[in-house]
Amino acid sequence: MLLNRIWISLIIIGFITALGKFIFFADFLIFKNIVKELFESLKNAFDLILGLVGALVFWMGIMNIGEKGGVVEILSRLMGPFFSKIFPEIPKGHPATGAIMMNYSANMLGLDNAATPLGLKAMQHLQDLNPNKETASNAQIMFLVLNASGLTIIPISILAYRSGAMSKDPTAVFLPMLIATFCSTMGALIYVSIRQKINLFQKTIVAYLGTLIVLVAGLLFYCIKHPEHIQMISDIGGNFILISLIIWFVSLASLKKVNVYEAFIDGAKEGFSVAINILPFVIAILAAVSIFRSSGAMTAFFDFIRFILINIGVTTLSFIEALPVAFMKPFSGPGARAMMLEVFNTHGVDSFVGKLASTFQGCCDTTFYILAVYFGSVGIKNSRYAVSAGLIADFIGFTVSIILAYIFYASNP
Repeated sequence: MLLNRIWISLIIIGFITALGKFIFFADFLIFKNIVKELFESLKNAFDLILGLVGALVFWMGIMNIGEKGGVVEILSRLMGPFFSKIFPEIPKGHPATGAIMMNYSANMLGLDNAATPLGLKAMQHLQDLNPNKETASNAQIMFLVLNASGLTIIPISILAYRSGAMSKDPTAVFLPMLIATFCSTMGALIYVSIRQKINLFQKTIVAYLGTLIVLVAGLLFYCIKHPEHIQMISDIGGNFILISLIIWFVSLASLKKVNVYEAFIDGAKEGFSVAINILPFVIAILAAVSIFRSSGAMTAFFDFIRFILINIGVTTLSFIEALPVAFMKPFSGPGARAMMLEVFNTHGVDSFVGKLASTFQGCCDTTFYILAVYFGSVGIKNSRYAVSAGLIADFIGFTVSIILAYIFYASNP
């Protein structure tokens, strides 16, 4: 299992690096620092799940209301023709379709707190259809890889961090970020479709994807013509839609004479148990990354990349300073965010490196974290090619981000 090998590699490489610093450089504090940051990462993992419990409990309750009230069924009918093509294992009208649609919608709107509980609910539905409970099904792989590709139309949090860092133009990264995340998602869809022998040139798929492209292009065109409205769209649009969905769920359930309160409580109880189940998986990922980073292995890795690039004749190396964000992103969202803020402090939020770090942060999602949490929530042990597919999507997103950076930010490289 690739995830297992990577996890072991991070720990072993981190230990060997620390041992080398202790022996050859007499760094007597290296192991103390590793242990200190390791325990800090464990605390962060617990705090992360503790913060997620409330969101999980609430949104699992809301999703249960939606299922009882028929909202998920409506969404299933709306997206059924498309999902039946890329998720052929899901029966027509199954609640998994609606849950997947809700998760993708929350991700595209940048509503992270809502997206995770909705995604976990979708994963549970897909697990009900999975004949081999310990091995990821095709539908689960497609769902997770598209989820990890991180298509986000309104990157609320990144714009907010840039604004908080006193950027003169917080939205300067909006267009490159959207293009990069769109390429990442399309790359993920194409790769998984090839592995699962899904024909993407079917009329239904072309029609749905074509509509999405038109909508994204329309939003881009409007934002380019009216850049002063981007922040307003980010602040108001996603949250208004979110509140509207909650009201819709509750109202429709009420009209169908559903006991809304009991439906919410039943779903909320499920959310709490899910949060407890995923805690070990989150701790495992963050602990391994902490050891790798605090040992100095990550710094050595990027120094090695810089050395190789210089020796093969690459003269423009500004993008390397932002690579720690790209490296950390598949493992840990908070870790990548910390790297991004460090870049802001070191190089400036409006520098070439600062803008590229922002684009890295928004071009894809936390592949390993998502796979660990989502698969862990339903007991999947064999992820098959999900990790490699997610990493391919990440690589596409990061590569496109670098290319776009030299196109859009080249005046300040």
